[in-house]
Amino acid sequence: MKAPYLLFLGTETILGNAKTAAGLAYWRPELCLGQIKSAGGTVNLGLKDLSLEEAVEVGVKTLIIGIAPFGGGIDERWVPTIIQALSLGLDVAAGLHQRLNEHSVISQAAKKFNRDLNDVRQPKKIFTVGTGAKRAGKRLLTVGTDCAVGKKYTALAIEREMRSRGINADFRATGQTGIFIAGGGFSIDAVVSDFLSGAVETLSPNNTVDHWDIIEGQGSLYHPSYAAVTVGLIHGSQADKLVLCHDASREYIDDVDGYPIPELQECMNGYIAIAKLTNNKASFAGISVNTSHFSEVDAQQYLQKLAQQYSLPCCDPVRGGVAEIVDNLECEL
Repeated sequence: MKAPYLLFLGTETILGNAKTAAGLAYWRPELCLGQIKSAGGTVNLGLKDLSLEEAVEVGVKTLIIGIAPFGGGIDERWVPTIIQALSLGLDVAAGLHQRLNEHSVISQAAKKFNRDLNDVRQPKKIFTVGTGAKRAGKRLLTVGTDCAVGKKYTALAIEREMRSRGINADFRATGQTGIFIAGGGFSIDAVVSDFLSGAVETLSPNNTVDHWDIIEGQGSLYHPSYAAVTVGLIHGSQADKLVLCHDASREYIDDVDGYPIPELQECMNGYIAIAKLTNNKASFAGISVNTSHFSEVDAQQYLQKLAQQYSLPCCDPVRGGVAEIVDNLECEL
């Protein structure tokens, strides 16, 4: 994709539904020159509001669909904006299940104006089944008590902290937002299930003994809709270390009825049981918690309580960073 970017927010009023744009604006602000909304949209990423014409004038090269709607389809209300962007000379990129290239009106407009459509969710590589063969190098996988609890943010924060200390580490993206941020990776939920663990083996191949792959987790072992992708990630990553991610304000699994979030120790026990199939030395390095609904004082008390209860470093990656988790990793090197 050609940078810099204009982030399209459509009519969204809920920040969580614009997580692709929010992730890019947070982790790659230098690439994001502005945001554009449709009538009724209220999400604000703190970027300058630009019209498409203004975006072209300031040098934007790609319009990124920053919305992650339930089901991953293209909202027909977006199409006029996309067509106009193409007509003004912008490429368009998205991480949706429905491909821009397979939408007849959008694809025809891209051909007419000689512009590129980038569907980052669809891997171009052909994968094989996982082998479970041991690979050189070290790997950390973020896992969650639920979906959308900070697995990507935690992995990126750990990579950044490691690199600041001179540790040889790379973030490995497994979802569309992570791919936009990292500039590479595979969207694991678009891989045929039989080849999922093999895809993760490809994503995190043999490396030097001092190298860490920090692998972005997806789904949750405790979410009835998305547990399968999590299992494939665990087996394919052969993670040496896991970090449990949790939203402190959440009591029930998101988007389904009647599924309470298990106690954290139960979650960790379940993850370790799955991980030991391909790495019998797997263990937890810490707990990462979204405490955004708490005051600063309450957040610190909550994290300290968890740390004492589970004898693990507990951090909020946005509020206070993940230095304690990386300290723990360095102690075991």
